[in-house]
Amino acid sequence: MTKKINVGIIGAAGYTGGELTRILLNHPNAEITLAHSKSQAGKPAYATHTDLLGDTDLIFSGESFTALLQEESLEVIFLCSGHGESRKFLTENEVADSIKIIDLSTDFRDESEGFVYGLPELQKDTIKTATKIANPGCFATSIELALLPLAQAGLLGNDVHISAVTGSTGAGQSPSATTHFSWRNNNASIYKAFTHQHLTEIQMSVTKLQNGFDKAINFIPYRGDFTRGILANVYTEYEGTLEEAIELYRSFYEQHPFVHISIPAIDLKQVVNTNKCLVHLEMHDGKLLITSIIDNLVKGASGQAVQNMNLIFDLPEDAGLRLKAAAF
Repeated sequence: MTKKINVGIIGAAGYTGGELTRILLNHPNAEITLAHSKSQAGKPAYATHTDLLGDTDLIFSGESFTALLQEESLEVIFLCSGHGESRKFLTENEVADSIKIIDLSTDFRDESEGFVYGLPELQKDTIKTATKIANPGCFATSIELALLPLAQAGLLGNDVHISAVTGSTGAGQSPSATTHFSWRNNNASIYKAFTHQHLTEIQMSVTKLQNGFDKAINFIPYRGDFTRGILANVYTEYEGTLEEAIELYRSFYEQHPFVHISIPAIDLKQVVNTNKCLVHLEMHDGKLLITSIIDNLVKGASGQAVQNMNLIFDLPEDAGLRLKAAAF
């Protein structure tokens, strides 16, 4: 019998916690032994994540888990609470050194306090030996995967321009004026133009490969009239040919199972419900246009977190992540 990794999920009732639960329930090497939620304590998981009815009898725990965090039986915890909550959690709770930590918030993406930035396509070998992972942001993941091959080749010599649209689940499960159906339906809007919080980690990742990169990264995020997915259009000046760019990207991602270069134009339904990132390249008057698409809840959050868990525990990188797209 295959030994299973004992997993704890903190903040299991939210969007990322729910998506993580769905993936791990079908993971051949994982067993959820703790699903914690302050707001839904004592309720079955399927009462919140209604699609799980018939799949699990998991009950959300709201009680103290101090003892569990000191038990060697728990091997990894995923922190899925809101931004700022992970740092608070780790301040208030002592986690045994044997337990790996994968944080899905923004709290440690600067790689502070021993955390490693968990973008496998950027630093897979470092992730494999890490004990604490800061999972990348959703916009950051899509945009970084569009830029990293150019950065490694030292070809980012000019400003980078980005427009990207995300689904409503990117804003989290707590309702707000801009996620309300009546406002979001048949609507689109810009937010946090040039100031989005993911810019910091994008700049950090690019400079890991192209030291000294100091050009502007101009980012305009959009709220889209759909639930999940990110489509990012990134362009910058480029002196090579389209064929050279395609070969550059294919070579960079050759050893990474979830990033694929598409010659035909791409659309979001190809990646929704998967851990894939699809990239499409075009040349226009000396500018390379890179279109990158992901599911913000899977490759942009929970799927990538499981990908990091697989790497840490020396499992096949795609274990539990061969997911079917919502193609129609």
